[in-house]
Amino acid sequence: MKAFLPIIFMLFISCKSTQKINKVNESIIITAENCPNNGVCMLELIPNKSLIFKTDEFGNLYPVISEGEKTILKYTYKRNPISKTQDSDYTEIVYAELGKNITKTTLTSENLQTIKLYFGRLCFCKGETGYYPIKNGNFKISELTKNSFKIDFEFTIKEVPQIVSKISETVSLKSNATN
Repeated sequence: MKAFLPIIFMLFISCKSTQKINKVNESIIITAENCPNNGVCMLELIPNKSLIFKTDEFGNLYPVISEGEKTILKYTYKRNPISKTQDSDYTEIVYAELGKNITKTTLTSENLQTIKLYFGRLCFCKGETGYYPIKNGNFKISELTKNSFKIDFEFTIKEVPQIVSKISETVSLKSNATN
């Protein structure tokens, strides 16, 4: 038994060291501050990916994230479940494909699809769920400092009801010492 302890210790150390990820290539996930009161919002930046929307056999769009040279912005609103109600899950997602390096950007309705802006409504809502291209709104990224920027985005969707119509968040690219 004593002979196996060094081997187990070495396995533990070697497994632990492989968990370190280069901060440049790792996703940044923050809890969004500006969120409807009845849910939780998260903003995620996923580097070195690309985003496309495919169509399934029923004509519905769905996102596919794969390896690439862009940074994917994913904003998720998840409504708190309704007590004693089955199938009350409700989520809204906004996707955008930004450049590898996030830079100052201002887009209006006619140009929103240049960054593949899509809105997703996922719920048990017969006929009122799915992903839709965002064609009406204003999207802006402002650089605050070398390592932080602000996202301001207002939009509307005609196809389905929406709860989130405005995203206003500040993102810091500096890694925290506690991570």
